[in-house]
Amino acid sequence: MKLVLMGTGPFAVPSFDALRQAGHEISLVVTRPMPPVKSRGGPPPSPVRDWAAEHELPLYDPDSINEPEAIDRVKMLQPDLLVVCDYGQILKPDALATSKLGGINLHGSLLPAYRGAAPVQWALLNGDSVTGVSVIHMTPRLDGGPVMQTVETEITDAETSGELEQRLSELGVAATLAAVEKLASWDGESQLGIDQDASKVSKAPRLKKADGEIDWGRSASEISCHVRGMIPWPIAFTHYKPRENKPPLRLAIHAIVVTDQPSHDHSPGELLTTEDGVIIATGDRFIRIQTLQPAGKKPMTSTEFFRGYPVVEGARLFAS
Repeated sequence: MKLVLMGTGPFAVPSFDALRQAGHEISLVVTRPMPPVKSRGGPPPSPVRDWAAEHELPLYDPDSINEPEAIDRVKMLQPDLLVVCDYGQILKPDALATSKLGGINLHGSLLPAYRGAAPVQWALLNGDSVTGVSVIHMTPRLDGGPVMQTVETEITDAETSGELEQRLSELGVAATLAAVEKLASWDGESQLGIDQDASKVSKAPRLKKADGEIDWGRSASEISCHVRGMIPWPIAFTHYKPRENKPPLRLAIHAIVVTDQPSHDHSPGELLTTEDGVIIATGDRFIRIQTLQPAGKKPMTSTEFFRGYPVVEGARLFAS
């Protein structure tokens, strides 16, 4: 198969590399343009760009794949198929028509659940026990084409969205290869997959920094899902005012443990000092913070933090 690959983030790399190793002809790798550098840390990671450079594959990064110039560039190559994953742009009909067989898309959910930019994060945030990947034959609607392949997997109790996304990217390899092989022998008319049930559609919009703020009135399990779902970005956070004459501290929360101890007699966010360290009341049970990061500081254990900011009576964590 003569392929044009379209992707930007890390989710695409395992499947793209599997297609390369399988011997398919990769005519072009299309990726998003590099954003402006906003900090001294240098440009943000661009995994597909780096992968293409490593294997000396032709790279193209138009501002929009739907512009006439970009469409002409892809069409000139006469590809058999577009393979899209973690790209960040929706292909319109003219872009999809640049290849003989249209396009397929590897998506990090069991479609039609979690259509959108952050399917892995929202599966965790909603406390799902099962998720997976889907390969669809693409239509101009967002993640709306017939499902050609799916792979299911259980979500573990301690898994973060970053860890789950990496695992799903590996699960997607076999599904992507199978979809490409199915299209290689497609007659152009027979049903390629299962149509998505519109009544079961749910959305997975891109997260914002503000989404990381913890609501201590929620259950301990929900807060655990929230903390894990926000890693590696935007990171769950809360506020703490250790002294009356000092401004509140913003604390990023990296890891927590849910206890069996009920907290119904305490207000959400209330801090208690125990023999085993500081615990925090939620809507139903206490939790214990394992790792946190005060603004402008390095990550530390909660024991280290509360040693410097001892808990006084009535102290609590709170939303801004």
